[in-house]
Amino acid sequence: MAAEIVAGTIGHSLALLADAGHLLTDAAALAFALVASAMAARPAAGRWTFGYSRLEILAAQANGITLGLIALWVVWSAVHRLVDPQDVRGGLVLAVALGGVAASVAASLVLARASRESLNVRGAFLHVLTDVAAFGAAALAGGLILATGWDRFDPIASLAVAALMLWSSVQLLRESTLIFLERAPRDADPDAIGRALVAEQDVVEVHDLHVWTVTSGFPAFSAHVLVTPGADCHAARRRLELMLSERFGLTHTTLQVEHAEPARATVELGEAVARRGPLGR
Repeated sequence: MAAEIVAGTIGHSLALLADAGHLLTDAAALAFALVASAMAARPAAGRWTFGYSRLEILAAQANGITLGLIALWVVWSAVHRLVDPQDVRGGLVLAVALGGVAASVAASLVLARASRESLNVRGAFLHVLTDVAAFGAAALAGGLILATGWDRFDPIASLAVAALMLWSSVQLLRESTLIFLERAPRDADPDAIGRALVAEQDVVEVHDLHVWTVTSGFPAFSAHVLVTPGADCHAARRRLELMLSERFGLTHTTLQVEHAEPARATVELGEAVARRGPLGR
């Protein structure tokens, strides 16, 4: 980042200065991600019945917001540079950008695997991944400026980077917001889960069904289940929990299993109404 600030200032390169600002948020994002991960590992206690695991989602949302704000600043600066271009030292931009590509690729490889398991780490990973693209765009702009002498390649490269940053920002904000709104996970269809529960032996009715994501990789499920009057509620609960785990990957479940009311049939006799007793007696 320091090298980009110095080189961007000397070489009048918006692409390098924009990415230096991006790297500053990367440092903050990585620090935030580390703190959130450490806090999320703390056990539940007191009023924090789910622990601090959602701090990871908060960190991802903060990263998405910062990415978007920096992208807007880059767009604003690039438009001004397109209108009033400055002399850019293409060779200096190319050299610094190629060094940045190598560093960013190494960092993205470190985060790639964990980013598939944690939205928090994915936020940090997307920051670093956009660095690869940003450095690549800056290197391309530096090479083209060297070859053609057209300085507007620098702000054009900045606009390409800003577009990628905005896309990453939208993805992070969308996923983190859906978790905060407690929408069902993408791979857990509430209708399919409800049909699977009702299809099980002795199950009469399922209602108050809820499935949501506490944090990345931590889906939760709850439902009120009614079973036939003669069924074993505890055995039914164990059977349903096993099915939810094997078919839908739901291991954190809360099932309230109770006996259904005995069937009653209403028989109309003129103006009088009689009700059959329990189980038709």
